[in-house]
Amino acid sequence: MSVTTAKRKQGGLAETVRVVFHALIIALVIRTFLFQPFNIPSGSMKETLLVGDYLFVSKFSYGYSRYSLPFSPPLFSGRIWSSEPNRGDVVVFRLPKDDATDYIKRVIGFPGDRIQVIQGVLNINGQPVKRERMDDYLDTEEGAAMRVKRWRETLPNSVTYTTLDLVDSGFSDNTQVFAVPPGHFFMMGDNRDNSTDSRFPQVGYVPFENIVGKAQIIFFSIGEGERAWQFWRWPWAVRWSRLFTLVR
Repeated sequence: MSVTTAKRKQGGLAETVRVVFHALIIALVIRTFLFQPFNIPSGSMKETLLVGDYLFVSKFSYGYSRYSLPFSPPLFSGRIWSSEPNRGDVVVFRLPKDDATDYIKRVIGFPGDRIQVIQGVLNINGQPVKRERMDDYLDTEEGAAMRVKRWRETLPNSVTYTTLDLVDSGFSDNTQVFAVPPGHFFMMGDNRDNSTDSRFPQVGYVPFENIVGKAQIIFFSIGEGERAWQFWRWPWAVRWSRLFTLVR
């Protein structure tokens, strides 16, 4: 091998290393400050989000906390360039009792609010939230089709979304009054009878600092029980109609 050829190969290897390094830096910056991918492992947000949905969460929507950084180093407390979420936003947050675990729910209560569920109806500050009966949701994800009651709920700021009601008089259909403390938010899942959220002590009130970002867009979705890496099954396993839909 000539000296010129050896130098050319070394130069090519060095260039490849530089390209890979720059790509990793760009990916790290995007993940830290702009968007982070998440996937949905449970049905607590049906029908808004399904098991097997993959979505991008915007880090910049509410400013940055230590949970915006990889491995969440305790470099600072609180948030910088902060902006509060809107009522009804779907957000990813770190579980207060286990800050290594991500949850995704809808923002229902703000600091100072009084939240209560009475006979399945959400009440905010003593006023029942408007809800309208819709056609049943047909749940076919787990094999046998099951019809589930579906409601359109409208929050005081006019944000609307659908909720599911699996059973009448469920365990969490009648609750105490939750007084949301300063600096915290009250989160609920749209699948009301199948969601561990702020109604339960395992979650409780969520500190503003624990919010990672806002769910923005579904970029991929595959049927429950399917594996995303099995690309040869995509033609019938991918939920094509859900790709690139906004999270509302």
